[in-house]
Amino acid sequence: MKTCLNCGKELEGRAGKKFCTPYCKSSYHYERNKQKESSLFKKIDKQLKLNRRVLKNYNRAGKATVRAEELYKHGFDPKFFTHYWKNSKNQVYLFCFEFGFLSFKDDKDVRKFTLIKWQDYMEN
Repeated sequence: MKTCLNCGKELEGRAGKKFCTPYCKSSYHYERNKQKESSLFKKIDKQLKLNRRVLKNYNRAGKATVRAEELYKHGFDPKFFTHYWKNSKNQVYLFCFEFGFLSFKDDKDVRKFTLIKWQDYMEN
């Protein structure tokens, strides 16, 4: 007797049947395709999650200023972000999910980031 490719349950019905339910069929193909996803997608997803984790770690109060080198040493890459927001001064904050950053150089020409957290008023 043949068994379901997903759950291993014995199959009943037509001879060429491979799955016991539409759910099992869907689940089987979802898992199979998930393993085949392109490495580029995985790389981007992994970097976005890392960026979010680093920003969250350095921005516990809701707003902070941090040297760029400090974020970089933890794997932060500012080229990867999910969306942006432009404030009234026309400064563009890039966001990794709910954590944003603005790159700038201070008076001593040191690269820094201003870190913020997404606020409801930014929707408009």
